[in-house]
Amino acid sequence: MHQIVEQMKQKDIRALARAITIVENDHPDKLALLSGVFSGKKHARYVGITGSPGAGKSSLVNRLITHIRSEGKTVAVIAVDPTSPFSGGALLGDRVRMNEHFTDDGVYIRSMATRGSLGGLARATKDAVRICDAYGFDVVMVETVGVGQSELDIMKIVDTTALILTPNSGDVLQIFKAGIMEIADLFIINKADLQGVGRLKALLKELVMMTKQTYEIPIVKTITTENKGIDTFWEKINEHHDYLYSTKEGQKRRKQQQELEVYELIREEIWRDVKAYVENKDMTIKAEDDPYKCAQEIFNQWKKKGGG
Repeated sequence: MHQIVEQMKQKDIRALARAITIVENDHPDKLALLSGVFSGKKHARYVGITGSPGAGKSSLVNRLITHIRSEGKTVAVIAVDPTSPFSGGALLGDRVRMNEHFTDDGVYIRSMATRGSLGGLARATKDAVRICDAYGFDVVMVETVGVGQSELDIMKIVDTTALILTPNSGDVLQIFKAGIMEIADLFIINKADLQGVGRLKALLKELVMMTKQTYEIPIVKTITTENKGIDTFWEKINEHHDYLYSTKEGQKRRKQQQELEVYELIREEIWRDVKAYVENKDMTIKAEDDPYKCAQEIFNQWKKKGGG
């Protein structure tokens, strides 16, 4: 694992790909790798892009990559796709929609499957973001599979979350019922050449006022087919980044994110240890068992053996 970390420091793109594969496959030495990776983090900007299917997320990301590259910055994109029920692999293949960047050494695009993660954003994806940061990318973008309660998980890793909406999409109210307002730092009205932009913007302004946040969520209109609004999109991402790193409110949020990350890792390690203990003891959980009693008994036995 140390060798891979050293190779990444030398900008070996194959070492980067191997490191991400290790966390995807949940290799036993994963934590050792990630610890070495974390010590080399370079504080890239983490940007989350989420929105309903058809909102034009990938096209928007494609345009944003081009704009960021025009400033001389490097970009990594982690595209989180639906998991194939047969292979466990990524289905959508967002890299196809970003093919103009294939030959650009300053851009790295990786599709990853959610693998049934309850949070919608797989643990492996979060680790991949850290790895891309340590490699030296200036910006790491995460494009999620859609919008809903599961996408709230994205707030545990990115600095800025952009919610992509379209006029007359019909799912605006459902989006806010799902709680996405809790994590949206930036609203993007894409396909702003369609009818209904004014109504959607007014609704968003009303909802922003209701949140009573110290940071007023910006609303940006974009038209990817005409490359309009992309510069403003990037400008607002930078403004939010400055807010996070220059105000007490921003520092408080980053601290909360770090705590969530640590607790999640602890839960995963406890679960891994308990599962191994159950399998080693060859315990049988029957369909008719009381799940609450069964869980308590297993947990107590695990603690007695020194697990807790």
